[in-house]
Amino acid sequence: MPSNTTSGVFFYIYVLESFKDGNRYIGYTNNLKRRLEEHKKGLSFSTRFRLPIKLIYFEGCLNQEDAKRRENYLKTTQGRRFLGLRLQEYKRQNNKMFGTGS
Repeated sequence: MPSNTTSGVFFYIYVLESFKDGNRYIGYTNNLKRRLEEHKKGLSFSTRFRLPIKLIYFEGCLNQEDAKRRENYLKTTQGRRFLGLRLQEYKRQNNKMFGTGS
């Protein structure tokens, strides 16, 4: 299904974090606001049992295939390492708030 990059449609890669277990979920969508609401309402099987969740990171792409490729990369060991480095300050602040880690 080809995407039209001139239509102004963005494809978002996003990372959610569970307050319940601290695990992260990585996905992609063309409507970030709607998709986040679906997750928060428990309409996604992948995050339903991890609620509550929060959005901690997102990227935008003009092409659907690029977004899918990026989502798949972020799910690899190397991609998770990238996210760990990218979210260092978030992690530090989160640890301070909850009194864990460094």
